[in-house]
Amino acid sequence: MDILHYQTEFLSYLESKKWVKEPKNLYEPIDYILQLGGKRIRPVLTLMAADIFSGDTKQSLPAALAIEVFHNFTLVHDDIMDDAPLRRGKKTVHEKWDINTGILSGDAMLILAYQYFENYEPSVFQKLAQLFSKTALEVCDGQQLDVDFETRNDVTIAEYIEMIRLKTSVLVAAALKMGAIVAKTNEENANLIYDFGLNLGLAFQLQDDYLDTFGDPKTFGKQIGGDIIENKKTFLYLKSLEIANNLDKSRLLEFYKEKLRDNTVKIEEVTHIFKKIEIPELIKKEIKFYTEKAFKTLDQMSINQNSKDDLKNFGVWLMNRSV
Repeated sequence: MDILHYQTEFLSYLESKKWVKEPKNLYEPIDYILQLGGKRIRPVLTLMAADIFSGDTKQSLPAALAIEVFHNFTLVHDDIMDDAPLRRGKKTVHEKWDINTGILSGDAMLILAYQYFENYEPSVFQKLAQLFSKTALEVCDGQQLDVDFETRNDVTIAEYIEMIRLKTSVLVAAALKMGAIVAKTNEENANLIYDFGLNLGLAFQLQDDYLDTFGDPKTFGKQIGGDIIENKKTFLYLKSLEIANNLDKSRLLEFYKEKLRDNTVKIEEVTHIFKKIEIPELIKKEIKFYTEKAFKTLDQMSINQNSKDDLKNFGVWLMNRSV
């Protein structure tokens, strides 16, 4: 299995689409966000699953594009909600244009995503649309929980894991299951590959939390310490509150009460507390737990050993991002 091969195949399909038409102010932002790059992890998963279950990736390209368009729609709206200036090192859509354009172009992307399922026969279309609707709504649930957590001081780690499951993992899981649906594999395989994606997605998001504070700014692509600036109650913060001494705990609570113009000291102090109580080691343990849970589902899947190894290697590749 060659991830680069799937990425290349998907990109040439993406580039064959002409996004910009009239009115240009609606479609140019869509073209802009879709060209911003990224690893294209979700569409790669759709192609990979289709390949594993049927040996054919071509048929899964429209479903893969639907997933990528939907994912980018969520980014456009998330960036508006977070008032984020940058996405993948470039201006966010609402910064480059304006908020109204970001909202409307995002809406159009959600509808475009659905349109790609029209490439399939009715029975496959129905399964894809059902999974997609369920997933899209769950992503909204997760985003709302994320917003709710900002004003709550009693968020538990279990609630946080549920929030990232909805906000991030279900889309990774759905991307894999869509490939399985298009390939017409049996329901058990489709459900198992969904579970594989769900656990891998949790590990992926926890690693994102880790990289947000402890990653290399050159390779992470986002501002280091962004979660601390935004007072995001990530696993790092919640675990710290659970195990820190009273002094460190009260300092964390103070820091997370305010939004500052200059966050240099805040980032340094919070990071220092995280390190002092060995939070990086604890989150790495959690990442390992979900990665191994994902790999265990592969044992039950009725596919050949090479395909299982391919999925495992993908998981290893995904979790070895620049830490």
